Amino acid sequence: MRRLNSIATQYAPLALFVMTCIAVGQFVFQHVPARSRLEQYMHAIATFAHENAWILFAVAVLFWLVVFAGYFHDRHAARRGDVKQGGWLMDALDRLTNRRALEQKLAQEPEPQVIDAEKLASALKSKVIGQDAVCDDLAAQIRRRLALRQRNKPIGVFMLAGPPGTGKTYLAKCLAAELDRTLLHFDMTQFSSGAQGATQLFGASKGYVGSNTYGKLTAALRDTPDAVVLLDEIEKAHPEIHKNFLTAWNDGFVTEASDGKQISTTRAIFMLTTNAATDTLHALSDRFADDADELRRASTNALGEAGFAPEVMNRIDRIFVFKSLTGLDIARVAALEIETMIKSYGLDVAEEGIDPDILIGMIRRQNRLGAGASSRDLVRAVEESLADTLIDAKQHGHTKVSLVSVDGSVIAKPQ
Repeated sequence: MRRLNSIATQYAPLALFVMTCIAVGQFVFQHVPARSRLEQYMHAIATFAHENAWILFAVAVLFWLVVFAGYFHDRHAARRGDVKQGGWLMDALDRLTNRRALEQKLAQEPEPQVIDAEKLASALKSKVIGQDAVCDDLAAQIRRRLALRQRNKPIGVFMLAGPPGTGKTYLAKCLAAELDRTLLHFDMTQFSSGAQGATQLFGASKGYVGSNTYGKLTAALRDTPDAVVLLDEIEKAHPEIHKNFLTAWNDGFVTEASDGKQISTTRAIFMLTTNAATDTLHALSDRFADDADELRRASTNALGEAGFAPEVMNRIDRIFVFKSLTGLDIARVAALEIETMIKSYGLDVAEEGIDPDILIGMIRRQNRLGAGASSRDLVRAVEESLADTLIDAKQHGHTKVSLVSVDGSVIAKPQ
């Protein structure tokens, strides 16, 4: 229909010109006295029109049907918001450019998105234990940044800092799931060498090995430009790798080395996790527990002293400091880790199947080891003593087990 409308509007001037000529001829025929020659012309025109009246009528009806159909089609499209309302006759876009290609490119532009920050925060807090303040702040930041109509930078570059095992990586995964975005997870410990790491992420220049394929990051962003990019343990990547991300965070694109193509990052969310300056951040979180702004300022300074370059820290939109887990929060995380571990053997935990003494022991050990320990490390120690029992329970057809503490040891009892 749009094609027919374009054709009709293109030939509309010709149709109007013909109609104008006929009208002028009729006027002259009726009002000019000496009209012998004109009478012949008009008689010929009248004879032709009379003999082909039905054909001319059908052509005229068809032409105006197409014009009006296109007019109402554009009105309907404008009402839906597909196209901008405006002049439908002789649209400049139809004459001066490829309108369809323009509309397709316009449809690919990011649209502002409004989310419910409270709903997002509640969903995150229900999954990430002991970090309610971080979840609230992150949800508010995401809501404001998604609502921006025009951006030349990523939606956000957020750093999640704090002790291991406090939920930093898990929060990034939960955010991607809640926003229904693809998660691109990069373990930055694999990119500790400058040149080789950059090649893996951003591709190899022409003439070098691997230049026939895109880098891991550039290929992923090319295919899923609205992804959540998780750079896990960013402090372990080579400093040159950090600097390679500056254009992605500041200018809104990364350059693929193999062909020089710029891959947009304006629709992506970057989440950086770090375990750097753990002890310092732990002390700062206690000192500035009631002053979030001062905590972020002090944390920025602490991370800078831990080795992050100033130009990298200046590109971070927000630093979220994770608190060390205490008390029941340690027990909750440990219980969930135990459940996950047991399910990996094809078994389930019986109702109230974890002896409280086991969790108390984990809390005490966590407090003794300090912020450097994580609940996952404690659960791995328990798994070593349970593995044989869990395998036997599975082989004998049991589906559930309960864990009990006997003389300081953890024993699995099939149910």
